[in-house]
This record gives sequence, C-alpha cells and structure tokens, in this order.
Amino acid sequence: MAVRTVNASPLIRSASISTISLILPHHVTPPCNFPILQGRASLRFQVMRCRSHVDLRRVRSYSVQSLVDLVMEEFLATRPKTRVRASSAKLQIAGSLEVVDDKVEKKVLQRGLLVEFRKDSERVMLAVVQKPDGKKNWMVTDQNGVMSSIKPQQVTYIIPGVKDIDNAEISNFVNEANDNMDPALLEFAWSELLDKNKSVTVDELAEIIFGSDGPLESYCAHLLLSKDEIYFTVLETKGYSSVYGPRPTIQVEELLRRKRAKEDADKELEQLTQLLKSAKTMPPHAKPSKSSWKVEDKVWKIVRSLEAYAVDACENDDQKKTAGMILKAMGLPKTSSSAVDLLINIGYFPVHINLDLLKYNIRTDHPEDVRLDAESLLYESLDLDKIDRIDLTNLKVYAIDVDEADELDDALSATRLQDGRIKIWIHVADPTRFVLPGSKVDRDAMKRGTSIFLPTVTYPMFPEKLAMEGMSLRQGHVCNAVTVSVILRGDGSIAEYSIFNSTIRPTYMLTYESASELLHLNLEEESELKMLSEAATLRLQWRRQQGAIDTTNIEPRIKVANPESPEPQIKLYVENQSDPAMRLVSEMMILCGEAVATYGCANNIPLPYRGQPQSNIDPSAFSHLPEGPVRSSALVKIMRAAEMDFRKPVRHGVLGIPGYVQFTSPIRRYMDLLAHYQIKAFLRDESLPFTAGQLEGMASMVNMNTRIAKKLFSSSLRYWMLEYMRRQPKERRFTALILRFIKDRIAALLLVEVGLQSSAWVSLGKQIGDEVEVRVEESHPRDDVLSLKEVI
Repeated sequence: MAVRTVNASPLIRSASISTISLILPHHVTPPCNFPILQGRASLRFQVMRCRSHVDLRRVRSYSVQSLVDLVMEEFLATRPKTRVRASSAKLQIAGSLEVVDDKVEKKVLQRGLLVEFRKDSERVMLAVVQKPDGKKNWMVTDQNGVMSSIKPQQVTYIIPGVKDIDNAEISNFVNEANDNMDPALLEFAWSELLDKNKSVTVDELAEIIFGSDGPLESYCAHLLLSKDEIYFTVLETKGYSSVYGPRPTIQVEELLRRKRAKEDADKELEQLTQLLKSAKTMPPHAKPSKSSWKVEDKVWKIVRSLEAYAVDACENDDQKKTAGMILKAMGLPKTSSSAVDLLINIGYFPVHINLDLLKYNIRTDHPEDVRLDAESLLYESLDLDKIDRIDLTNLKVYAIDVDEADELDDALSATRLQDGRIKIWIHVADPTRFVLPGSKVDRDAMKRGTSIFLPTVTYPMFPEKLAMEGMSLRQGHVCNAVTVSVILRGDGSIAEYSIFNSTIRPTYMLTYESASELLHLNLEEESELKMLSEAATLRLQWRRQQGAIDTTNIEPRIKVANPESPEPQIKLYVENQSDPAMRLVSEMMILCGEAVATYGCANNIPLPYRGQPQSNIDPSAFSHLPEGPVRSSALVKIMRAAEMDFRKPVRHGVLGIPGYVQFTSPIRRYMDLLAHYQIKAFLRDESLPFTAGQLEGMASMVNMNTRIAKKLFSSSLRYWMLEYMRRQPKERRFTALILRFIKDRIAALLLVEVGLQSSAWVSLGKQIGDEVEVRVEESHPRDDVLSLKEVI
C-alpha cells in the first residue's frame, strides 16, 4: 500500500481496490473543486478544506444527483451480494432514520486475522491472531512483536481483508492509517447521510469518504468513528461490527459548542500554565508581587483555588477541580503540599507562609469602622469612674514582662506594714475606661476572643492605637487602672483584700531577665521588689500546703525578624518558669485571681470562675522523679480537665486555691474583660451587664476562638523551632532530659538548651531523668518532622 497526495490531500491506493468511475452531468460542477480521479485511484473529498464554516442547520443538495448518491450507487452495484445475517433491531435517530436491517455482520476471531485490541485503559494496539489460548482466550503478536494472551472482549475491531500479515508490517500499516486521519471528512459524510436518513457501517463509510472499503481504508474509517464524539453514534453492535447513525443537527451543534468551549478552556489553561511556569523560573527578586496576581480575574481565580486547595479549604467543587487541573497541567501531584510549593515557587506565598492562619481564617486586620471608632474613643470618651479613682501615683510600680511585649496590662507594688505583714497591689489596666459592653469595638473584640501572639507578628484583640496609647500601662505616664490590694498573713494566705479604681504611674518596665538580675543584686533601693519576691515565696509555700501541683517547666520563646525573607532572623529565648522573676509574676497573678474570685463570691457577682478538680493520684507518688521538668511532665499527664462556673467559685486543685478568676489581662483576653465589666458595674453600684447565663453563652464562643488561637500559637512556635533546628550545624550536640519512655527504648526528651520536646531511641540502661546527648539528623518544618539520634 502507498499514500500519495493530490491537491494537498492524501489519497490511498490499494491493489485490491476496484475502479470506481464517477460521471457527472456537464452542467454540474464538482463542489469546491474536489478532484475527479481516473482509473484505480481512490477518492478523498476536500469539501471540508474548501469551506471554513458549515451551517449545520442547512443540509446542502446539488442538482441532478449528489456525489454521494453516485458513489453509493456504484458501491451497491459492484458490491458482492453476500447475504448478511439479518438484525432484528430496528433503531432510529430522532424518529426518522432509516431502519437498520441486514447491516451487521457478526465476525468471529480466527488465526491470522489482524485485530485491534485494548491493551489497557489507555492503550489500543494492533496484533495478529496466532492461536487459541484455552477455551476463550487467544494468543496474539502485537505491533511491537510481543506475544500475549487476550480475552475476546478486549478486541475492538477486526480489520477486513487481511490474513496472515507479518507483525513487522503492522507499524507501517498504523502509520499510514494515522497519516490519513482527517476528522473533517466525517462532517461531509454526516451531512449527506443525515439528508438521506441513512445509517452506515465502517466499510460503507470507508467507501464513501475514501472510495474503497479495503483494509487500510476501512481501518481509517474505524479510527475516525471510534474517536468521533460529534457526528455519529452507534446504533447497533454485534461482536466486532457496528452500525453508526448520524446525530441530529441540534445535537451536533451542541456538541460542537461544547467542543469549542473546551478548546477555548484548554487554550486558556495552557496560557495560565505557561504564566505559572515562567514565574517559577524567575529569581526571587524578580517574581511577580502578590498583588499582581489579583489584577486579572481569570488568573486570580486560579491562584485563589490553589490557595484554598493548599489549606484544604475549597469553598466548592469548582475550586477543587480548578486547582487539581492546574496541578496536573504543571506535572504535579494533586496534593495540598504541591499547591503550597507551587504558590511559594511563583512568589505568591513567602517561603515560610503560616498556613494555619489561612486554615483557621484568622482575622488579622480590624475593620475600618471599628478602627475609626476605637481612635475616636481616645479623645471623646468620658471616664465614668474619675471621681472614684484612688491616687496611687506615689507608689513604686513594677511592670515585668517579656522584652517585646506591646500590651502591658498588669503591674505590681508592695510595702511592709508596721506589724510586719506585706501589702501587695496588683494594678490591672482598665480598658473599660474606653469600651462599653455591646459597643462596636467590644463586639469586634468578642469575636476575636484574644490577642494572638506569634513568633512573627502580634494580632491584638483591640485596634492597636487604642490598645497601645489608651489602655496599656506606660512607664512614666499617669494611667487608669483597676487595683486589687491584698494583705498576706505570715503563712501566705489572704488576710484582707479590696478592689477599686485607681490612677498609677509605672516606675519600671522590666524584662524577666532584668528583674531577676535586680533580685540577685539585692539592692537596698529596690526593697519593694524584694518584698514582692518574699510574698511570692510565701504564696507558693501556702499553695503547696493546700495541694497545689508544681508544673514549672522549660519553655521556648521565639521572635522572628523579617519573616517574609527566605532566610529570616530567628531569635530564641529559653524561659525557665522556676526563674525568680517569672515565679514572682505568676504567683502575683494567681493571688489576684483568688482575691477577685473571693470578692465575687462575697458579693454574689456572676463571673467566669475557673476551676480544676484535684487529681485522684497523690503527687507524692512522683517524688522519686527529679524536681522540675521531669516531674512536671509526669504530673501534667494525670491532670483532669479544667472547668468553669459563672455563679460561684470552683476549687482549683492544681493551683491549690478555693477559687480563681482570670483578671490581669483585659487588653488581650476577652474573658478577663468580661470580669472587668462585671466588677466595674458593681463598684459603680449599677446593674450588672451580664447574668450568669449570658456569660456562659458568650464564653462558649470566646473559648472556641481562644482554643484556635492556642493551636495557632503552638503550631507556629513548633514550625519556627524546627526551622531553628534545621539551621544548626550537623555536628552540634544537644543535652536532653529523658521525660518518659513511649515504647521500648523510644523516649520522650526535653532538649534543655532550646526548650523543645521530641523523641529518640536511647541506649540500654538509660532511665527517666537521665541526661543524654543527641544531634539532629533531619528537620523539616513544613512536614513537622524532627529526627534526633543519640550520640554515644
């Protein structure tokens, strides 16, 4: 067989093809100048190449007789009158197609036939049938010379007129067929057959469009029909033969519309894919800015879909489908991590993107109207408690916090009474001086529930200007406060207490490190600080006598500068909670909480009382463990869940006190602010703003947001700890405490130098509380993987 070209159209010749003479009346011009070939040449119509558009609502007709009629007549006249097994099926398309009858010839497999078969779900191949394989299967040799066993149902077509072909010739046969695949031929055949309400077999279609039903022509027709999704549909199939019918015009128009839409979508997808690939290859400084991806709607839709896919937060199936389509087009697996990597590589995400911020849909900015309202409160709000405030500006006031704290909402003072007892003042910032319950600023704060502190940024509960300039305690400035004063007995218990509005002037803003240093120096001029430390010691001893459980530990704290940079600066702090200054502050906060709970109980004030049932296990059972992180870790495991009551105090067994209310952080914790609203109203002798039931309802939503904020803080801290560990030299060794054994020799460890808990295999003979040396084998922050190995 050979292929030649006439008028840019491949024409198939075969020695087995009979001559077809086409005679047109002299006044009939062949449509669109398609060639009239003489002798043994086959005919391939050029109609589709001559017209750029076909009106599918109008079927063309020619004078005297159409060309297809001539071809069909000669085909029927010269075709052998072989009787074909009649079909009982009578199918019609659109109710008007000719009845299908005597068209399907059932073919059977036998040795030497050339067949098309489905190799797998994606591959179709040609093969020569060799011999039976068992009762049903057949051995075949495919176009690659590979012999295999196939099931009869895998065969999709038997090429007619071919017997015992050498499998080496199959590839040439396939190539010739592919060279003559022109789907435009189907449109012409469809329009003519639709006009005549005719169905067609593969062989008949080959005769119509190629002028022959030879092996190659028939296979070409089969390929065209099997790949066609527009013009023809299968009417009946018997074995490996089928009859096809032309689809109705309206259906073809719809299918073509869908095809064009898909082609347009594919083209658009290709353009978007190229845009993403181009951005990937750019150096970091040249990548498009984040805002530039939002300029064009179709690009922004793609990026938004990828962003939602990255955090498993697709709003609908369309987003999921779009993201999956893009990832597939980019040659990436359809996973959330692939979407993250892609968005990082194109510059939309920074390298150290905090995905949890997106997952939890955290509100990072305050709405414009809330911000404006907050700023107006700085200048327009009245101090309802001005005449009742007690002037305490004569006191030395210490504010102790971490060095990067922005919101300072508590400070301490102390003096010694003539009888030797210590009097303590816990001064708490007074945000209710500006914000009233139910106001716009208050409602926004309730939705947030808490300020969010991350290694990279702080998202305040209140708009920053109001929180920093109006509410926060500032060194050297006269500030409004709510003061809780307490006089301690010699054993550390509360002898007297009171709560009142005040004005103070903070004297010192100290970090924990500087406060500890002052305590260590024991300076005479800082006797008040020493008194606070003495009071903290008394309180700790008293609480332990009441059954308090000491859970002090080593905790890491990280501050990250320029987090948008691929290599941001990481500053690590390791805080020992048993440090004198940290112990001092925590004891004073617990003391304040106990005093407020006692005050609320005595005056029947609904408040968010916090408690925690005492564990049934005696803490003395852990006395054999080293005091500090090892013992604390074991005790935390047996603690029962905390609980809340809004009518009366609940014993806090872990703290060893009869009741507790969080009161010292109203700028950053909404539950503390609720306690302030209630206490302040009581001090003014006004109706309380909230009942116990209302407090409980609000607490439900606030606590949910607080839990999310804690998760976000923990995951972010963990990420940056692992990033810190990733950057450490491979040879660096870390001292680790064995906290407990998880399974066999796998131990939970605390890395003392960095305050990080992890696990590793430890050698035989090591016990809980022992120290081991480990080094980092792997650290992958994004995957939350830290692999440690003991150094022996």
